Amino acid sequence: MSPATSDTCAAFHALHEQGCFILPNPWDVGSARFLQSLGFKALATTSSGMAWSQGCRDGAAGLDAVLAHLRTLVAATDLPLNADFENGYAADADEVARHVRLAAQTGVAGLSIEDATGNPADPLYPVDEAVARLQAARHAIDQAGTGTLLVGRAENFIVGRPDLDDAIARLRAYAQAGADCLYAPGIRTREQIAAVVAAVAPKPVNLLVGWSSELSLQDIASLGVRRVSVGGALARTAWAGFMQAAQALAQGRFDTAFAQAASGDQLNKLFASGR
Repeated sequence: MSPATSDTCAAFHALHEQGCFILPNPWDVGSARFLQSLGFKALATTSSGMAWSQGCRDGAAGLDAVLAHLRTLVAATDLPLNADFENGYAADADEVARHVRLAAQTGVAGLSIEDATGNPADPLYPVDEAVARLQAARHAIDQAGTGTLLVGRAENFIVGRPDLDDAIARLRAYAQAGADCLYAPGIRTREQIAAVVAAVAPKPVNLLVGWSSELSLQDIASLGVRRVSVGGALARTAWAGFMQAAQALAQGRFDTAFAQAASGDQLNKLFASGR
């Protein structure tokens, strides 16, 4: 492990110790470099954004493609990068450990393991199995010696099982299993957020804000959240702009198709230095 990577992981851990920071989700090199130019302190990948950029549905990308994507984004930015590593792309705990070790070796500063199975009929792993998978990820990171921050995710609200009590029980179990940060994507209300933060304290909590919300960053910070990510929301917003422009173009509406287009000169200046 290079000193630069060690320093990056240490800086990422430090961000979780106090305050609240925004962790935006790029999906390619250009979006990562633009976000870095805005002064964000860290970035996170998005499985959905990456998949859509390859013409695939979310979850369809394989392990090799994801590892290559992580290496590409790590090389594209000086900022700590958190990997959306889904459920480890693994059938069992031993495979989770092998794959997490490979992910840690890409240079990511953090990675998340979720408890979703990918099976709509049975969307969540039983808690004991999910804990074993998290423990395997923890062991793999410790053996690798990379210092990669481990995020445990309870997917209840994403997979159509919005049971807050169960999500909290899972997050507590994941915290005990060695997760450094906890995450229940899909919770939205002040009450839900406060309950999750209190349940896993003093460990930090990630909040997903992937939709319009009345909560400000100050509101979210006051609830005790340490970091805010946006998942595929930036990618979805970019796709919306592209789709609207392409639909206008298909209709021959040259007066409106490119009204919101960024300046080529602006983009060339942004990317002139590479990094």
